[in-house]
Amino acid sequence: MLDRISTLLGRATAWLTLFMVLVTFIVVVMRYVFDAGLIWLQESVIWMHAFVFMVGAAYTMQQEAHVRVDIFYRDMSPGRRAWVDLIGVLFFLLPLCILLAWKAFDFVAVSWKLKEASRESGGLPYPLIPLLKSILIVMPLTLAMQGVALLTRSLKILRGV
Repeated sequence: MLDRISTLLGRATAWLTLFMVLVTFIVVVMRYVFDAGLIWLQESVIWMHAFVFMVGAAYTMQQEAHVRVDIFYRDMSPGRRAWVDLIGVLFFLLPLCILLAWKAFDFVAVSWKLKEASRESGGLPYPLIPLLKSILIVMPLTLAMQGVALLTRSLKILRGV
């Protein structure tokens, strides 16, 4: 179930990446061909880029495509890999996710409280900025969720199931 959520988010992120490329193309054509621009459209590319990285992180972890020094890991038996994953999730990933969510909470809450909008004239209006900043809480939650899925898989391997 947790893996399905990560897969769904990963697919949505892939489509968002394509959409981001198209919007970037539109921004470039508007600027250099028509000598015009829309600030909110330019800002949306920046936010889509952030969204792709933060929401796509759990999917990347699920697919084992994240950056990892696997000089030793790749030669380990499945049981030893399960131990490494279990320890990594319990002592590194989950505490980091808790810290990130905790630190981001006030930042996001203030944005909602202030009804924050873009600083730029013609930029993204309220509630888009607080909504987008809320991704700072979504990312550690989805990573933790994927960490729990990895933890469950590791436990199954260690139990011989």
